[in-house]
Amino acid sequence: MASQTRQIFQTILVAHDGSPDGQRATEIAFSLAEALQSKLLILAVIQLPKPAPRAELYAVLDDAREHYEQSFARLREQARQRGIEIETEIEVGHPAEHVVHRAEQTHSALIIMGRRGISYFQCWLFGSISERVLRYAHCPVMVVH
Repeated sequence: MASQTRQIFQTILVAHDGSPDGQRATEIAFSLAEALQSKLLILAVIQLPKPAPRAELYAVLDDAREHYEQSFARLREQARQRGIEIETEIEVGHPAEHVVHRAEQTHSALIIMGRRGISYFQCWLFGSISERVLRYAHCPVMVVH
């Protein structure tokens, strides 16, 4: 039974944003990966402010990449200690689109992500990132809050 589960949940994608909900989602993903002997793909997506001058964009990108690389270094060490195979990636663009696309590319069996807090107006107008991932993902999505 364990080998069948391993085959089903070979890769779990974690949408990582550093928020408290995202941190809980990562903790749950580590527990599942450990129990199911799954590989974790931890994906951070940098969403650029619009509009912004080019010089400001480069500063935002550099700061975000540095932040995520520091976070990923800690996660890689935790994975090593727990015997979990892990891959980390940083992409730039719309988070929901990148999460769904990367999950499809890697044939992820599950997406785990936090429920991000955004204003009521933004949620009403655009929908939340987790809602969009739930709507368009090819696989199950676990939203943690």
